[in-house]
Amino acid sequence: MLKRTVTCGELNQHHIGQSITLNGWINRLRNLGGLVFIDLRDRYGLTQVVCDPEKAPALMGLVRRLSCEDVIAVEGLVRARPDEALNPEMPTGTIEVLASQIELLNEAQPLPFQITDRASGLEELRLKYRYLELRTRELQRNLAIRHRAAQSVRRFYSEQGFFEIETPFLMRSTPEGARDYLVPSRIHKGHFYALPQSPQTYKQLLMMGGFDRYFQIVRCFRDEDLRADRQPEFTQIDVEMAFVDETDVQNSTTMMLRQVFREVIEVELPASFPRLSYEDARARFGSDKPDLRFDLEIHNISDDVAGSEFTVFRSALAAGGCVAGICAPGATHFSRKVIDELTVWLKTFGAQGLAFTRITETGIDGGIAKYLTAAAAGLIAAFRAKPGDILFLVADQTDIALTALGQLRLRIAQMLNLIPAGVFKPVWVTRFPLLEWSAEDNRFVAMHHPFTSAVPEERHLLGTNPAAVHARAYDIVINGYEIGGGSIRNHTAELQSEMFDVLGISRAEARHKFGFLLDALNYGAPPHGGIALGFDRLVMLLAGADNIRDVIAFPKTTSAASLMDGCPSTVDDKQLRELGIRLA
Repeated sequence: MLKRTVTCGELNQHHIGQSITLNGWINRLRNLGGLVFIDLRDRYGLTQVVCDPEKAPALMGLVRRLSCEDVIAVEGLVRARPDEALNPEMPTGTIEVLASQIELLNEAQPLPFQITDRASGLEELRLKYRYLELRTRELQRNLAIRHRAAQSVRRFYSEQGFFEIETPFLMRSTPEGARDYLVPSRIHKGHFYALPQSPQTYKQLLMMGGFDRYFQIVRCFRDEDLRADRQPEFTQIDVEMAFVDETDVQNSTTMMLRQVFREVIEVELPASFPRLSYEDARARFGSDKPDLRFDLEIHNISDDVAGSEFTVFRSALAAGGCVAGICAPGATHFSRKVIDELTVWLKTFGAQGLAFTRITETGIDGGIAKYLTAAAAGLIAAFRAKPGDILFLVADQTDIALTALGQLRLRIAQMLNLIPAGVFKPVWVTRFPLLEWSAEDNRFVAMHHPFTSAVPEERHLLGTNPAAVHARAYDIVINGYEIGGGSIRNHTAELQSEMFDVLGISRAEARHKFGFLLDALNYGAPPHGGIALGFDRLVMLLAGADNIRDVIAFPKTTSAASLMDGCPSTVDDKQLRELGIRLA
């Protein structure tokens, strides 16, 4: 075999006159009246190879049998391209290689889709042949970004005195939130390991073990419904620190993210990130993960329309709800058909309907304008509305109205092209409720997880008014994606037991599931806190992708299956017998 001496992306004018050897895949073939041009590709780039029947006639029989994605080795002379053939869009566009010898290393069968045009195959087809899709320019770029991001993260935390410590993949099942993936034990029949949803208890135990700065880029597993930015197995940047408060963890994470964005995509994030309380984020943006790249803030206009005769408004306010809305700038071209479609779509988020009125030179007109005459001037001022704008209003229970308007805000921004490309707006969201009520379980559940600490000044309310208690929790959000979340933990057995009590976890159940942690808290556990960041989502942002599968080498589908290797799959009876399992 002809072994490569250079890669397909590194040749330039300095190599002219040198004899070199390339290995790679045929990206494109062009036969121009005798001369055959081959664009040879590896992960480093492309090089144009010229096969000239006058210079190497013995090659031409083989060359004419070649096809795209054949793997070949090429030996030849680097020469300058003619002026008319220069390609400034190509890093190697000033040179070409005149082939003197070609070796066919492996012949490719006809392709299910074109490697040079990823869109030529539907996603299911591309996932089935993922090893081919990995050759595409987009995925090669994305995985290169992923690699650089991982190296940047490791470099940052190592230089800051953190230890990277591995935690177990086989652990005790402690279901609280998403379902665990279970692994049956052959030795201990009838017993199961769980794959970790997060190394949460282990990283807390590391703090109790005296390792005051820990991090890990770790695989985690959750058996939950999937979507574009979620996978059953995913990677997170896991961090824990002792003797810290919320600000310390947030400042460290801010510094890490600034370094990653600077080193990986040459983007300078602000020196400090703004902070929003959970209540403020919900009230202004209808979401606890607000996209701050555009305005369209939500305004609660309940007081302005309290005297309105519009039945929908009166009913919502009488039931303790609210009337709120957003102003769509320059949306006067929205037809009634478009608005009706938005109304139907918004009902999927629980809203009963969508009211609107247009802003004109003289005030308001159309839609429910006749019910807003008295409040018109106040509404125009509150929304800073201008002629040509449309006010969209929702009257409902407050949570439903804000959630619906948060979704409408994103939809309108897309329709009006208000979201700038290449802009990143990070924000810390803080002061989350410690608990949320689960109607399904008929009890309070932890909004983050059961190890999160209550703010000290509200701890006394846990027994009387737990819904009013805020958590020492924080999320980092970038461009509307929750990139990570963390908290200050309960660092005494007393604090942790209080939390289990309010969650309805009995002392016996807590001892059964978390006895090891409760014991450890009694042996001098330091105050500690941390954060876990979704590495896949972070890379998705860095790469400018809109689907998390595009930044993972071998992802699963939305039904948690791998079309390429056919998992999950059945196993034979012998394996089941060894595990002591009988299928229902």
